[in-house]
Amino acid sequence: MRVVVQRSKQASVTVNGEITGQIQYGVVLLVGVTHEDGEEEAKYVADKIANLRIFEDEEGKMNHSLLDQKGQVLSISQFTLYGDTRKGRRPNFMEAARPEVAEPLYDRFNQLLLEKGIDVQTGVFGAMMDVSLINDGPVTLIIEK
Repeated sequence: MRVVVQRSKQASVTVNGEITGQIQYGVVLLVGVTHEDGEEEAKYVADKIANLRIFEDEEGKMNHSLLDQKGQVLSISQFTLYGDTRKGRRPNFMEAARPEVAEPLYDRFNQLLLEKGIDVQTGVFGAMMDVSLINDGPVTLIIEK
């Protein structure tokens, strides 16, 4: 599982002209799933994201987590995170899990975050989405398990 985490002041995702998810403060997650991923990877990544200290304290140091700040999550499925560009000019997506494998695990990952008390908004799995965000910092990290 590979997730790009972007600290955000506000963000939204639109599908076919309609907003399907929107947050005011927290993180935008671009979530990729590969063939070997399962419950263990989803739990590890959800726990890491919930507790990652990437929000500033009163002294300007990154000492607070998403849980500490009561931040929100905008979670976007992103199979292209497993695009291999080493050969040729067209990315190869063979490492991305097929939708019938990826979608249930993506849903489970979001559920794990919800179970931690985090407000999770999402796009639509497999849809063409327009994602808009104000990146805070910018702070952008990649988490992989």
